[in-house]
Amino acid sequence: MHLSMWALIKGQFDKQPPVVKTDLTGKTVVTVGTNTGLGFEAAKHFARMNPGRLILACRSQSRGQAAVDTEGGYGRGYTHVELWLIELGDFESVKHFADRFERDGGRLDILVENTAVSMQKYEATKDGWETSLQVNCLSTPLVAFLLLPSMIRTAQEHATIPRLVVVASETHYWVTISRKIYEKGNILATLGNAKYCTTKAMRMHYPLTKLLNVFFVRALNSCLGASLLIVDAVNPGFCVSKLRRNISGPVAWLANFMEWIMAFTTEEGGHRLVHGAVGILEDADTLLTKMAWTRGGYLNQCRVEEPSNFVVSAEGHRVQDQIWVSLLTEISLNVLTSVQDELIEV
Repeated sequence: MHLSMWALIKGQFDKQPPVVKTDLTGKTVVTVGTNTGLGFEAAKHFARMNPGRLILACRSQSRGQAAVDTEGGYGRGYTHVELWLIELGDFESVKHFADRFERDGGRLDILVENTAVSMQKYEATKDGWETSLQVNCLSTPLVAFLLLPSMIRTAQEHATIPRLVVVASETHYWVTISRKIYEKGNILATLGNAKYCTTKAMRMHYPLTKLLNVFFVRALNSCLGASLLIVDAVNPGFCVSKLRRNISGPVAWLANFMEWIMAFTTEEGGHRLVHGAVGILEDADTLLTKMAWTRGGYLNQCRVEEPSNFVVSAEGHRVQDQIWVSLLTEISLNVLTSVQDELIEV
């Protein structure tokens, strides 16, 4: 599928469906990247569905607590919200978060991975990676890998269907990975080093990370085999958010102008995250059909759509397999020892 700028703009003016609602009593929801923006709005909607636990995974204690305490936010009689800290720019922080969840021993029904950053220039994390690549494309999968055993146990012990939602973007339609990059072997190592991340390359680095998110969702779904876990990539659309807070100059002016004339509200974007987590399963008679339809899918405007032509091409499949192997190599950190019984080879 090809997405033109006109199609994107037209889609921004489509009427948005109401937020999906269901009963989450007794279930556990974890939202990563929740102290503001789309994650905050999605978490508020989850709270109104009365989950047994709502865990907000945030980078900042102060901002996360402010989100919890926001008047009209998680209040309204809901008292099961918990603030947990995680820094996706630090692999050790991700492992600490997962270790805490493993010690907690609870179920995990919904995991929404909303955290993403967009950088204008190269900045390295303490782990030596370009920041947006580590946050968006390494730590996001790492969280999923480390929490996957809990989700699978939940499916087996509670006869339910856990959901993993990875926030993607329609901007993935506008980028590809060139042959000269993937022929070097380790795609992630190439994309995450200072030599590659020139000023020119960084202009399209965020869409590139979203392309990698789509590849990750498709590859993980392929490896889950007969597991009842549903994983999908959700496009929230062009929304009012703080994602562009690191942008400056004329690009920032243009982004602000476009936000003013056609952006979805932050709450509308949050609706789409909620739909990816609880939607489509209303009709139990066709549950298995709908599961197959959504698993590994790219969701836009609350429906499954075909991702970019590059993603579905033969070349895209080869790149996806290579990225998967590269991902497991770079962030394995022994995580496969805990999930190897659930994964099959791509």
